[in-house]
Amino acid sequence: MFWARKVVEEIDREEVAKLVACEAERLYRSGKMHCAEAVLASVKGHFAPEIPDQVVRLAAGFGGGSGAGCICGAVAGGTMALGLVADLDKKGAAAMTRELHLWFKKEHGATCCKILTAKGKGGCLKLTVGVAGKVAELLQERK
Repeated sequence: MFWARKVVEEIDREEVAKLVACEAERLYRSGKMHCAEAVLASVKGHFAPEIPDQVVRLAAGFGGGSGAGCICGAVAGGTMALGLVADLDKKGAAAMTRELHLWFKKEHGATCCKILTAKGKGGCLKLTVGVAGKVAELLQERK
């Protein structure tokens, strides 16, 4: 029985991560949100819908590497989403953020927007979708 329940929980985790990723894609493609906003909004919408939508405005300055090209906006949005949704102390939030950054670096080689977009911003949608899904996975693992 425990094994069967665990399998169902794993399937549900994957489905939730896919839903969050698809929502981030929809928001990004709409042109109304950049990477950081889309990640934060999609995670908030699925994990903390009771929090006012205005909180997404916090991500407004993080697109395009915070205007300076450094940290990827999707990663910044994911970091904000972890802090917003996870009921953790600072150490717990830092651990989840570290896990997100390590995963992102392993997948993409860097977290610096300038490096990631050196050949154009064509990959930003993929980064946004991936981070949103990964944040959803991380949050579900902590339940």
